[in-house]
Amino acid sequence: MMKLPLPVLFLLSTALTFTAGQMLIAAEERLENPIFKSSLEFLKTPLPVDNSTATTESAMKAYIEKIPGTEVTFKMIPIKGGKFLMGSPGGEKGRLDDEGPQHEVEIKPFWMEEHETTWKEFEQFAIGLLQRARAQDLSFEQSPQTKLADAMASPTRVWDPGVISYGHFGKPGYPASGVTVYAAQVYCKWLTALTGRYYRLPTEAEWEYACRAGSAKAFSFGDDPDVLEDYAWFFDNTDGEGYKRVKQKEPNAWGLYDMHGNVAEWVLEQYSPDTYKNRKPDMFGAPVKKPSGSGFGQIARGGHCEDDNLSDLRSARRLFSIKKWKDGDPQFPQSIWWTTDAPFVGFRVVRPLEPPKTEEEAQLYEPDPKVWFDYAELNSRQQ
Repeated sequence: MMKLPLPVLFLLSTALTFTAGQMLIAAEERLENPIFKSSLEFLKTPLPVDNSTATTESAMKAYIEKIPGTEVTFKMIPIKGGKFLMGSPGGEKGRLDDEGPQHEVEIKPFWMEEHETTWKEFEQFAIGLLQRARAQDLSFEQSPQTKLADAMASPTRVWDPGVISYGHFGKPGYPASGVTVYAAQVYCKWLTALTGRYYRLPTEAEWEYACRAGSAKAFSFGDDPDVLEDYAWFFDNTDGEGYKRVKQKEPNAWGLYDMHGNVAEWVLEQYSPDTYKNRKPDMFGAPVKKPSGSGFGQIARGGHCEDDNLSDLRSARRLFSIKKWKDGDPQFPQSIWWTTDAPFVGFRVVRPLEPPKTEEEAQLYEPDPKVWFDYAELNSRQQ
């Protein structure tokens, strides 16, 4: 009997009506599909990359990650651990109530992607470019890593790439956009499976710490919004035409580009207006409130290219997803992967120096597999 690849097994198991006999298929799917596995299982055999190995903060160096099987690369910048005041002071111009009270946070060292994750990176996962290339290469031999990654790749296709990307879908150098926080999380897990290094989205505290780059001012460069032109893309300097290629503006003091503007960036936090009021000193190693599925109220940081109020690009500003971001979604149920009406939201990845020590800890950062499983049951269309 021909053995079907994991993606086909997944589609078959979720497209069928859920009868008693088919529950067995679903149970097998839960065992086979790596979305149900902890990412810690993928870290046993990391692919060798210069400068990517460190056991102490002082040994951390910038390194270039190459998506295996492609020529697509991105740079990871080491961010030293430290303490900072999270949130904004009462007198900061444009301050909102959910940015306070300010509180001291201690951050452990991590690497952060130099720029926002680009379409060339994301489309290897999202539209299966990597799998297609392998299918055409008769000499290619699947490895355990590629088998795991391929089983998580190619989510439901986007219905109109131009709408979610200002027409930049697939163009080199432009940030991936119009993606849900869930899609970004699964991409990180896919990347982890391919490389053997632990990639994830940043927590809200990690993101603000990296954005500030040691600054306690409204922006990473100070308080003067007139200087923002040198560091960020926003409505007035994009002529309302959407985001631009990454790394066209000045980086912050730690070498990170586009932390203000261009696309807003997903972080691991579900929004609550009183998050900071309820925080305790031991609550910063993980999201205080893990993002809930692919729904609404998830936080994105940094402001974006459609912002015409410059205070919305401040380091402390908290943006959260709303139903309007999916008003035009033609799918039923609405897609867990794409946002029809939020082409201004994207993400970048981080890699902690110390990955989670237990599966329970890892679950705080990883995509909920039940979201994938339930969505596939309800939406049985082939990809």
